[in-house]
Amino acid sequence: MTAVEQRFREFKMPDVGEGLTEAEILKWFVAPGDTVTDGQVVCEVETAKAAVELPIPFDGVVHELRFDEGTTVDVGTPIISVDTDPGAGEAAPQAAPAAGEAVAEAPAAAPESEEKEGRQANLVGYGAAPASTKRRPRKPLPSAQRPAPAPSAAAPAPQAPAPAPAPAPARPEAAPELNGSGRSARPLAKPPVRKLAKDLGIDLETVTPSGADGIITREDVHAAAEAVQAARETPVAAPATAAQGRERRVPVKGVRKATAQAMVNSAFTAPHVTEFVTVDVTRTMKLVSELKQDPELAGLRVNPLLLVAKALLVAIRRNPDINATWDEGNQEIVYKDYVNLGIAAATPRGLIVPNIKDADAKTLPELASALGELVSTAREGRTSPAEMSGGTITITNVGVFGIDAGTPIINPGESAILAFGAVKLQPWVHKGEVKPRQVTTLALSFDHRLVDGELGSKVLADVAAVLERPKRLITWA
Repeated sequence: MTAVEQRFREFKMPDVGEGLTEAEILKWFVAPGDTVTDGQVVCEVETAKAAVELPIPFDGVVHELRFDEGTTVDVGTPIISVDTDPGAGEAAPQAAPAAGEAVAEAPAAAPESEEKEGRQANLVGYGAAPASTKRRPRKPLPSAQRPAPAPSAAAPAPQAPAPAPAPAPARPEAAPELNGSGRSARPLAKPPVRKLAKDLGIDLETVTPSGADGIITREDVHAAAEAVQAARETPVAAPATAAQGRERRVPVKGVRKATAQAMVNSAFTAPHVTEFVTVDVTRTMKLVSELKQDPELAGLRVNPLLLVAKALLVAIRRNPDINATWDEGNQEIVYKDYVNLGIAAATPRGLIVPNIKDADAKTLPELASALGELVSTAREGRTSPAEMSGGTITITNVGVFGIDAGTPIINPGESAILAFGAVKLQPWVHKGEVKPRQVTTLALSFDHRLVDGELGSKVLADVAAVLERPKRLITWA
């Protein structure tokens, strides 16, 4: 590694979640020339789970931002280059233009240049980021007369470039591998780009590369896919023109893409069963009003959802087998002796399900505090991936939208989800008379592989019983 390469350090896109493979750069907080320090946040990225701020792990001056805002980048790809020794002077950059001097600076340059004549091997290894600084001197190399001045530049060392042109005939020899357009029969692209092309059904040989040295980028593949789609829609071009200005197309990515995939996987993997119960929650609504005046809960979020959560935790304590997951790989049912209670939250980026860790061990004030923080963080778009992982059972509050009930899809990795409908004043038979009462509908979806009808019914009935007579929060605790 040369002194220049040691001086410029690259910060790679980290895996900020659990095995995530890519993230979109939402916003840069620095620009080339800015000074950065260890731990300083340089950008905000959105993964399939949340928006996360990335701190840089070293000091220096920003040399280059590798990607624009809005670009999706694979984990492990350099996203920013930093000059860690800006006071080192300009000697190294001045030496770079001279091909002979570059070889003298790094004797290993000759073998590296030979490898890069093959390029394919370099790409299979995802390419070394420093190679980008060595491609630039290669662009004038197409003029075969260039090796002549190389020997006069230095005595023994410059002879190394002499073998470098030798592989040059390898390209003419590889002429049979060239296609009709003069490009390599095997297009140059990194493995992630090849996978993207395969997923989109794009033949890389039909893609025009825009990257350095003819390398096909993700943007090139997406552009080709859009062109194919446009061609398919050509027969209906006239009606489409009339509709322009009245339709919007938004790429499916980030949280919404992950949610869609997770819901499809859940719906077509776990056999869902949903049961409903309508319950008189007048006493619960009265208790909510009283708790709002309790000094012990001052400043905390107290609402019907809080008591629904507490009721579900009581039901789980009475029926612990509902708190489990199906392990398909090991053909096992994993029973959890803790409850990480998920709360489905609608955010500008889509639906997310952060969870309250060890919710079953919390007191009512502690649960109220945790619930309030969870909702506030989700609305601000600051929920971390850790807060959305490890959930064991979920509540979705569709009642806030005025919806009576629904058939919710189980969150992947869990066995059940409870939907809490709108609370409405309805005529209800109470103590032998028809009276106006506060009524709601609860719906419980569960994975029928490990939760049978009896267990699911018991859990739903217990939740309803607690909400009908909330004193059971004490007697059943």
